[in-house]
Amino acid sequence: MGQKLDTRAIGLDVGLAFTRWLTGAENLHYGLWDGLDVNAANVGPAQAAYTAKLFRLLPDGPLRILDIGGGAGETAKKLLALGHSVEIVVPSAFLAGRCRENAPGAVVHEMMFEDFAGTGPFDLCLFSESFQYIPIETALDQAARLAPGGHILIADCFRTPEGATQEGYARKVGGGHHITRWHEVLAARPGLTLLHEEDITDSVAPSVDVEQDLYNVFGLALTRIDAELAAKKPGLRRLLGFVLRVLLSAKARARITQRLQERTRTAEAFRTYNRYLMVKLAVPGAR
Repeated sequence: MGQKLDTRAIGLDVGLAFTRWLTGAENLHYGLWDGLDVNAANVGPAQAAYTAKLFRLLPDGPLRILDIGGGAGETAKKLLALGHSVEIVVPSAFLAGRCRENAPGAVVHEMMFEDFAGTGPFDLCLFSESFQYIPIETALDQAARLAPGGHILIADCFRTPEGATQEGYARKVGGGHHITRWHEVLAARPGLTLLHEEDITDSVAPSVDVEQDLYNVFGLALTRIDAELAAKKPGLRRLLGFVLRVLLSAKARARITQRLQERTRTAEAFRTYNRYLMVKLAVPGAR
């Protein structure tokens, strides 16, 4: 039997294309919705507000920045425009290509952060919605090694105790490290000084509703197509169902159904199961 489809890679490609069409940029991060109506037309302004808030935590520059998990390179492009020097570490070949296209002035390292052998020193290690994919100890220790006397800036989701019970494809929304464990690991590294930790969960949560609205539009279209096939082309419908079962695992089919047909992923659920933090740490060491 052939390999299963990489639905995550497909979804990422389609998602970037749609975001670029909607906003003119390939941002993958949440938006900041304070003072904005929650609808698709405001995705671009909400993401711009998020970036502006993040950048207000930057130390005085110009800086040598390591953008860890740099998405499609949109943040790096903005940092370069501000006069900073940027290197990006990203494990996806597809995203590495988008980084080179969107931020040609950046140095792109196509690898896991855990495997990054660069020596720095960097003035800032930036984790913008990438921290959750790296073990906490590894992320902090590696970043501290790379930025002696500098800073670590983290913007990401963390799971609440309620969120930690939501596992696998049944998890309603969000992810990230358990917030209690985050504070425990950070406390065990007294050399790192916590300069700023802000909970912006309420401000970013509406991004989930906008995303879910989009998925439900796609779900409605597919439901209508399925009904037409059932009524007029039942043989073709059975064949397509068989092909999907061959290509997609039961877990993947369940996740797709959840995204397209349900409304379990909501801003309210996000507020229950997640905390979104912006964190700035000072790293000890000589410059």
